[in-house]
Amino acid sequence: MLKLCSKLMAILPALSLILMSFSSQATNLTVGDFAPNFKLQATNGKFYQLSDFKGKQAVVLAWYPKANTYGCTIECKSLTEDGHLIREFNVSYVMASVDELLDNKKFAEEQKADFPMLSDPTKQAAKAYDVLNWMGVASRVTFVIGKDGKILYVNEKVKPATAAQDIANTLKKLGIEKAM
Repeated sequence: MLKLCSKLMAILPALSLILMSFSSQATNLTVGDFAPNFKLQATNGKFYQLSDFKGKQAVVLAWYPKANTYGCTIECKSLTEDGHLIREFNVSYVMASVDELLDNKKFAEEQKADFPMLSDPTKQAAKAYDVLNWMGVASRVTFVIGKDGKILYVNEKVKPATAAQDIANTLKKLGIEKAM
């Protein structure tokens, strides 16, 4: 019995990380809804608000569960290595989690992220976007928000390895204007 308990305790951390990557519930926000505004600090020290982009450009907001975990690292690498595909469009793109800012800064540095990574340690923005799951972390959900502040697309089945390419394909399908 003791051996079984030891084995279970050994795999529990890995199992919890796997479970974090799955959405336990889908967001209630849908295409056409106004996206909730937020003001969150980024790894570059700046604060970002959705309302700052209104009328200027679309926004891609990619929520992820936890810095320095397997799937999140793969997604961040995709957005870093293939971010040029997204930058072909008139959009700003960010990743966001409920991690503390220092955790996200370290993660961004290790992954050489060339885009802002937002921290929501109070979990208020994650709650507003309805991505906070039963594990207390954000589910992996990506939103494309139009210049008018309305949600144009919600992806609840993000594939971390192809996240950047998938976002670029979505932006093209949505008819988002090209960057100048």
